Amino acid sequence: MIKKFLTILLLIIMVFCSGYRKPYKFSIQPEKNAFYHNNVGLNYLQDRIYYAAIQEFKIAISLSPSTQASAIFYNNLGETYNFIGYPDMAKDCFEEAIKLYGLNFQYYINLVECYITLGIANSKISEYSQTKEVYKRIQLGLLYTKTGQIAQGISILDDICAEEPDLMITPAIRQYIKDISKH
Repeated sequence: MIKKFLTILLLIIMVFCSGYRKPYKFSIQPEKNAFYHNNVGLNYLQDRIYYAAIQEFKIAISLSPSTQASAIFYNNLGETYNFIGYPDMAKDCFEEAIKLYGLNFQYYINLVECYITLGIANSKISEYSQTKEVYKRIQLGLLYTKTGQIAQGISILDDICAEEPDLMITPAIRQYIKDISKH
């Protein structure tokens, strides 16, 4: 009787203490990992380890290729390429950043500065002078201001602000106009 009782007690204890758990539902979160790699890239950039920074930004982009967040990753990659002297590669990154999220004014500034560095500013001015598309006109206005034709650039940017007062990028354009007018 005691033997039977101890056996049952031992079996009950073994079942409760077996360590069995329900399997954990594992899910991969690429967006979270993409931000992690972007931050690692920024740390490498701060430490002037450019090749590693470039690789981390590329990993971040590959984990989240067609999202608004990728615009940040492309911009960071473009700034890194620009800094180390590869404006042609930077240009592609800035163009992709604008495609993914065209409401960050800094992306336009970076792209226009690349155009100037590459010596294609005048051809872009000719190309964009024919368009009515707002985002191309923003680039046109910046191209004019960055190439010394400040009055013409301000005029175009001011027209955009008047035509598109509710556009999310409009306050940044107004601030740029205010800043450039002071000089």
